[in-house]
Amino acid sequence: MELGSQIKKYRNELSLSQDALADKVYVSRQTISNWENDKSYPDVNSLVLLSEVFHTSIDNLIKGDVEIMKQEVRSEDKKAFEKLSQVFAVMLFVAVVTPIPLTHFLGYIGMAIWGVFMAATIYVSFIVEKKKKQFDVQTYREIIAFMEGTGLDEIAKAREEGKRPYQKILLGVAVGIITFVIAAVFFMVL
Repeated sequence: MELGSQIKKYRNELSLSQDALADKVYVSRQTISNWENDKSYPDVNSLVLLSEVFHTSIDNLIKGDVEIMKQEVRSEDKKAFEKLSQVFAVMLFVAVVTPIPLTHFLGYIGMAIWGVFMAATIYVSFIVEKKKKQFDVQTYREIIAFMEGTGLDEIAKAREEGKRPYQKILLGVAVGIITFVIAAVFFMVL
């Protein structure tokens, strides 16, 4: 990716420190450092702000990165990520529906089995989130859409829709915990 070197070049041309640039684009100094060192990629809104600060177009700022992003979005790693996401969804579903049957038929052993399975589900969720951040999939899709003429309002709407599955996952985890508590109370009463 060339964006990191472009940000550093333009920042140095304007004699801006990372702190000063961070203030202008409403991010932390660490975020600027991460962008310059290609550890992360700015979202579309940050790219727009960077292009305004640097008085250049987004095209000049990201140069050949769009083609690289398109390749990243299509790569085999994304397929593995999608499979892992599907495995997580199935694990979460199983974690939500199994605590009562397990505790009813197996008692404390069933609760222990469910607890281990729930811990494995949470671990897989962390792996999924790590992979998502590693690939910057959502950010790349937003930038490609922007470069192809999609408006920022539409991109923001898509970003909010993209957050909803994770909100549903958190809701599912909460339901699982509540189910477990109810099953434990039910088991103790009987």
